[in-house]
Parts: sequence; C-alpha cells; structure tokens
Amino acid sequence: MASQTRYVDRMIPQVSLRDFENRMDEITAALIHAAENVGFFTLIDHGLSKEDIDIMFATSKNFFDLPDETKATVPWNSNNVGWEKNSQIRPSTGQPDRKESYQMQFGENMKKLWIEDDHLPGFQATSLNFMHRVQEISERLMRCFARGLGFPDNFFIECHGITRPNSQTTMRLLHYFSLPEISDGKVYHRAGAHADWDFLTLLFQKEGQSGLEICPGREVVTEFGIGDEWTKVEAKTEEIVCNIGDLLMSWSDDRFKSTFHRVKAPCEQEDYFGDRYSIAYFNQPCKDSLIQGPLKKYPMVTGAQFTENAMKRNFAALQEKLQAVAAA
Repeated sequence: MASQTRYVDRMIPQVSLRDFENRMDEITAALIHAAENVGFFTLIDHGLSKEDIDIMFATSKNFFDLPDETKATVPWNSNNVGWEKNSQIRPSTGQPDRKESYQMQFGENMKKLWIEDDHLPGFQATSLNFMHRVQEISERLMRCFARGLGFPDNFFIECHGITRPNSQTTMRLLHYFSLPEISDGKVYHRAGAHADWDFLTLLFQKEGQSGLEICPGREVVTEFGIGDEWTKVEAKTEEIVCNIGDLLMSWSDDRFKSTFHRVKAPCEQEDYFGDRYSIAYFNQPCKDSLIQGPLKKYPMVTGAQFTENAMKRNFAALQEKLQAVAAA
C-alpha cells in the first residue's frame, strides 16, 4: 500500500564540535539557529568514533538477543529504568509501538536493574563508559544553550548533574522488530509521532536502518499539534542526531522548538523492513532542579513536576485519542 505521507525537503543543520573551546561562540550561534528554526540538528567531530558507536550497538544487540525471561529480570519501573516490550502507546496512534527497549540511568535508580554479568559479561561497564562519554558531549551543548539564553555557562550542567542522587538522565537502547514486507492487513507503528519531554535528546542510528522522520511547526510547548508534512532523516552511524525536548522549549520561553518526530513503519519497497536498532540519550534534569525561562513565560516548576506534568498531558491526549477511535 502506498504511503499517504506528504514529504517536504528541509535543511537539517549539521554542526561540527571540532576545536570546541576555541570555536564555542561559532558553535553556539549554529546551535541557536538550529534550535529556533528546526529543533533538530546533527553533530559531527563529537569525539566518538564509528568503532565506539558500533561497539555500543553490538552490546545493545547482545542484550536484546537474550531470552525474554532473562530480560524480564530487569523490569521497567516508574523511575524510567529497565526493560519493556510492546508497552509504549502513543497518543498519535492509540496503539503500542512495535519495539522493545532497555532504559539505563546513573546511580541509585539502577540498583538491581543492571543485567547481571552472568547473562551478559561486561554489559554494565561498557554501557556506563559510553553513557559518560555521551554526557560529556551533552555538557558541551548545554554550555552553548545556556550562553544563548543568557544563563551562566554551567547553569544547565548543574541542573542535570549525573552524580546527584535524584538524577533522571537516561540512555535508552531500542530494538524495533522486523515487519512483513507483504501486507498482512494489520497496521504497525514503530514509534508513533511524538515530542520528547526531556531537555535534549542525542540519538544514534545505524547506517541503512532508515525510518526517522520529523515534522516541525509547534509554536508553544503546550500544543499537541502534529502537522502533516514530514522530512526523512538519513541514518549515519557516525553522526549524532539531536533534538530539542519540551523541557528546553519551556526553559527558553518557546524560543527553541521541540519538534514532533516518529519512526515510520515501512510501507513501500524501498523502505527498511528488518530489525532496527537505535540508542537515545535523554538529558533530563534532576528532580529538584528549578525550571523557568529568562522571560518567566511559564510558572517555575521542579524537574520532578515537569516530568509529572508532561506525563499527565501525554495520558490525557492518549485518552482523547482512544475515545475518538471508540466513537468512530
């Protein structure tokens, strides 16, 4: 069946972090322009080699290749850590995403939720090493965004401190299941259209495993607008795809845009139908961090309150979708 999606070409800015300390003003200007206009950008010269990223992807695949009963020894919980399968339902679709994921954090929230070395030797050490390196990249970006908004350079870094006991920053390993190339009459969704509610997301994709699409257009963070003109984001293993989350949109008084995106289920012969793997790193503030933009457009909230409010908005939108489907 042919896709009904309307596609448009949009320039997705590419930002080099080469010689960061000496080019910080230039890099800040590029990031601010991307944040204000698209909400998405890609990073090159970020310090992680293709080999570094491939090792983490291989580690991720080794986890997902384990039997479900083994993965179930680290079950998902409300701290947004652990393993889940076919359980995330998007308000945009009303159906579960066809995927499984394993969320990992720094510190106490992972107590007894790391897969044991007996099942997967070296998994925790490899994952934490990668997480720390991605955090270093995130903190460079945070310095730039703080400077662009008139905050002290370390303002966002301190609000997202991963050594604090109430840290919420999360790395999510993702495995999207292969789908039938010949239609079986069912409707599948790999990841329904959504906006991230974190500060900033850094996404790693594997070359050749396409599917990510974006749809800019939101003007205020409280909108649940999706739009209908999409742009494909090519998967390149060595590039990091970054997007502004609802938190940074709110923190910037809606100056920076949190953009709707999805992982589209394949429907045309040139699409990718096989197993798809990606890795998302979500910069989320500590629960007690205070969040308010320089113009004070929105009331001050804590990191915990912002996450709770985002989940409530998401749940309300989902209920509205399910009621509309039931009434149809």
